[in-house]
Amino acid sequence: MDGRKDPVLILNSLRSLYGRGVYPGRADNMGAPLWEDDPFHVLITTVLSQRTRDENTRVSAESLFGAYADPASIAAAPLGEIERLIRKAGFPHQKAMAIKEISRIIAEKGKVPADIGFLLSLPMVGRKTANCVLAYAFGLPAICVDTHVHRIANLLGLVDTSRPEDTEEALKKIVPPELWRDINSLFVRHGQVICLPRNPRCGQCPIREQCDYGQSR
Repeated sequence: MDGRKDPVLILNSLRSLYGRGVYPGRADNMGAPLWEDDPFHVLITTVLSQRTRDENTRVSAESLFGAYADPASIAAAPLGEIERLIRKAGFPHQKAMAIKEISRIIAEKGKVPADIGFLLSLPMVGRKTANCVLAYAFGLPAICVDTHVHRIANLLGLVDTSRPEDTEEALKKIVPPELWRDINSLFVRHGQVICLPRNPRCGQCPIREQCDYGQSR
């Protein structure tokens, strides 16, 4: 990491532009979602968010939770019906199978525990999804590294990593724990608005002076 870079300054600059973010599928500019803001709904919504856009996540989550609002009812629902309800999110068969099994496990357990080991044991739950649940549902210090976070952290020069897992560990070393939860929401929003994957709008970027890529253009 370039010693001149200040991750706290970077995050504060992004927060002044975007405010405090929200977890996938619960974007501010789409209005108030229709489902509860609790660990189970955050978990299922984050699974739905994999490899799709927030708008698709939101539509699918509202369809699913509008028909089946709790773990037991989703676990008992026909697989084909779950697929139909979440089709907008993409990969409906794989996601429906995972969501149905997750719901069965949670219904038997009684709640979603704030335990990363347990979360990682669930189908289609990797470190990014598990950390999103810990951060957004439980308010715990965790860094959710998705494609935006991995890409932007490397473009900035905050990290020099090839795998999201390594990005998470590298960011933990340089960002105060009380700011870990902000990284995902702020970097995701920045990646959607200014630091676009194919054509970053560096001329509009408030953190360009802190960015290796922005300074090189």
